[in-house]
Amino acid sequence: MNLRNYFWFFKKAIPDHICDDIVKYGLQTREEMAVTGGYGAKGLNQRQVQDLKKKRDSNIVWLAENWIYKELHPFIRQANAKADWNFQWDFSEACQFTKYNKGQYYDWHCDSWEGSYNKPDDPNTHGKIRKLSVTLSLSDEKDYKGGELEFDLRNKDPDKKINTMVCKQIRPKGSLVVFPSFVWHRVRPVTKGSRYSLVIWNLGRPFQ
Repeated sequence: MNLRNYFWFFKKAIPDHICDDIVKYGLQTREEMAVTGGYGAKGLNQRQVQDLKKKRDSNIVWLAENWIYKELHPFIRQANAKADWNFQWDFSEACQFTKYNKGQYYDWHCDSWEGSYNKPDDPNTHGKIRKLSVTLSLSDEKDYKGGELEFDLRNKDPDKKINTMVCKQIRPKGSLVVFPSFVWHRVRPVTKGSRYSLVIWNLGRPFQ
């Protein structure tokens, strides 16, 4: 799908005290090692862990608090309209609070799956796909180095083998970016300090 806008950002949209509350809540909740598609959340052997960390190395906590959605949903709706995507969506998955310490990263990936969710017992997700992804910066940009969110604009200029853009706009604390879940992106390694972020995937009916 060709896009006029690969992402839409809001600079310092979420107040500092809300960001601090999310970080505090996230740090008080039991964390787990982040995995990618193809890996189960439990029972990884040492070799699987090593293979996984070639792709992704971070720690996460799952949050599903209404007060968090209430803060972010208006911006998702605005971005969807202003970027001229106008995707149908009607449900947000659990928020992923992510902590990247020094040396941690997430290599190139997209958030969408090959097919829709097959969860007959869950009407909120069954038959739906990820359409809009959100990343909220929770850390003060002075507290870490590296950890840049970078997009692959592979359809922007197909003659270029590499066509990337660093999303510098969300470095300030409280800034967020919304983008179609099929857009490829990565988080570069953190070189100093810790980077905290919140990711939300928003679902809707498959494209037709």
